[in-house]
Amino acid sequence: MTNYDTLTEAINIKQAEGYTFDFNLSSSTLQCKKLNKTFDSSEFTVDSFYRFEGDSNPDDSSILYAISTEYGLKGLLVDAYGAYSDNLNAEMIQKLKIR
Repeated sequence: MTNYDTLTEAINIKQAEGYTFDFNLSSSTLQCKKLNKTFDSSEFTVDSFYRFEGDSNPDDSSILYAISTEYGLKGLLVDAYGAYSDNLNAEMIQKLKIR
C-alpha cells in the first residue's frame, strides 16, 4: 500500500486514478450527493484506505477511503477518526472497519 505525506496529496492522486465522486455517510448508507444516489453496505467495496495523523492535535486525524460501488462508480470518503462510529449501524461499521 502506498503511503502519502498529506491527505491532500492522497486525494489528488486517487482522483487522478479515477476516484472522482465524493461520498458521505449516513447511519446505514453511503451517499453520493452529486448523483443523488445512496448505497447500502452490500453495494460498495473499500478498495484501499489511508490514515493521517495530526502533527500537533490528535483531533486532526482522519482516514481516506477509496471506494468502488457495484455500479462502477468510484469515489472518496474522508472520515475523522471515530466521528461517525456512534451513528453507524453494525453493517456500516463492519464495512469500514480497518483491518
